[in-house]
Amino acid sequence: MIDTLAYGKHLEENGFDRRQAEALAEATNQYIVPDLATKQDLQAVRQDLTNLETRLLAAIHTAQFQSIGIIAAMIGLALAVGKLL
Repeated sequence: MIDTLAYGKHLEENGFDRRQAEALAEATNQYIVPDLATKQDLQAVRQDLTNLETRLLAAIHTAQFQSIGIIAAMIGLALAVGKLL
């Protein structure tokens, strides 16, 4: 919520007539303010992004270790096949 009285007065002081100032203040409060992000909204998004980053890094590390294991198994298999030949 914004202080519509102060907002309207500011508009009047800067060239809007009273009716226009009141209409703009009410429209702003009704149609724009509800869609604005609050500091709490931004904090929640930051926390969500931090959690996502942590999970992605963990998944990347897991994939890297699995890849190393697969490569080691392939090398071992190749060496075993080489001995058989």
